[in-house]
Amino acid sequence: MIRCVVVDDEPMALEVLEDYIRMTPNLVLQHTFNNSLEALAYLQTHEADLLFLDINMPDLSGIQLLKSLRQPPMVVFTTAYSEYAVKSYEFDAVDYLLKPVEFDRFLKAVNKAIEQFNTRHKAGTQQTGAKDEDVTATKEYIFIKSGYQLIKLKLDSILYVEASKNYVTFVTTDKKVLALMPLSEVMQLLPPDDFFRIHKSYIVALRHIDAIERQHVNLNKQQLPIGKTYAVDFFKLLNQGI
Repeated sequence: MIRCVVVDDEPMALEVLEDYIRMTPNLVLQHTFNNSLEALAYLQTHEADLLFLDINMPDLSGIQLLKSLRQPPMVVFTTAYSEYAVKSYEFDAVDYLLKPVEFDRFLKAVNKAIEQFNTRHKAGTQQTGAKDEDVTATKEYIFIKSGYQLIKLKLDSILYVEASKNYVTFVTTDKKVLALMPLSEVMQLLPPDDFFRIHKSYIVALRHIDAIERQHVNLNKQQLPIGKTYAVDFFKLLNQGI
């Protein structure tokens, strides 16, 4: 089954796609959103196979949302404006659907997605690796849910992340952001080439490390401990010159 997520700020368009997905074999509706920021927060921590994504939305457009995902799923853009069709192909979209979406046109897009889905699974992860790297390279920020807000954090501003019980604190160059989530979930949000977990309670930004002294990392006038469990892999990483 192909897991589908629908993001559209228009209630009628959202309802139509929900119905179409439920009517179609091989598709399962995983989640729907009428708010693009909430959708981004969900997709940063949950896997989906196919994303039906409206292009023109307030706060965060469909294009901006897609750029913010490290490993985006297959995407079918939806739009009420035909001039956005060209943009959809710039992002290797499976297809684009012009609103109001007819069921036969929806099925045509879904058939393309199923074909691509099957091809990806036969080829394994190697085929998707290059696309994921391209998106990762362009990712500059993440959104973190803190209380009732989604706060935008630039990746290059994050110094380290500290865990305390069920909460984590993102320490950046200019602020601290508290969020309710495990440190393991934070690791899924951050590029592995730029961040490393050095302790059960700490993730550090490699670019901001000033020095390493015995079993501590010196970073922004702070000393953070290197846990025994993580020390071997951390020093192996440093020896590779990363």
